[in-house]
Amino acid sequence: MPTRQNWFDGWRLFALLSLTLLALSIWIAGMREFEVDGVRMVIRFTARTSLLFFCLAFSAAALARLWPNAWTRWQRRNRRYLGVTFAASHAIHLFAIACFAVMDPVGYAASTTIASYIFGGIGYAFIIAMTATSFDRTAALLGTRAWRILHLTGGYYLLFQFTVSFGKRIPDMPLYALFLIPLIAVFALRMIAMAPRARSTVRAG
Repeated sequence: MPTRQNWFDGWRLFALLSLTLLALSIWIAGMREFEVDGVRMVIRFTARTSLLFFCLAFSAAALARLWPNAWTRWQRRNRRYLGVTFAASHAIHLFAIACFAVMDPVGYAASTTIASYIFGGIGYAFIIAMTATSFDRTAALLGTRAWRILHLTGGYYLLFQFTVSFGKRIPDMPLYALFLIPLIAVFALRMIAMAPRARSTVRAG
């Protein structure tokens, strides 16, 4: 009897989420007739979706350890695919930024700095490396220890970068402080999950 395919697990989940993100991005840009304003809306939209999928992927192991239930087990089981969806979201984000640079060079130059090129470039280098090693074969080639170092270092760097990126906008737009809440929560969850007491409690349960 053939196994029933589930669209909410594995690579099908990735395909569903990525195509949805792409369709929504095209729709958002199309609302402004694919002009600069529409492209900037896509940049903001994908910054938020990237934050969402990053937090889901980076908190998965900690949540499954602290509160094992159907949702956290699903999240932990699909951590890889949520992470690759984050990479897809940020690829759309980068494409929109490139379109903005071509369509409005003056506006783009005014909204970027040397620091954003450097730290953003490091972030994308981590995303590429982490995505490339999200497959069984490449992960095996890298080795367990090196894979863990790469994904932990990259994850915490991206957490820091998201915090700075959203945090620096708070003086002009105070509501941006709300975006720091999931980032702080993810960091706190990971610290709690790593604590010896939390580990012993999970083993006892």
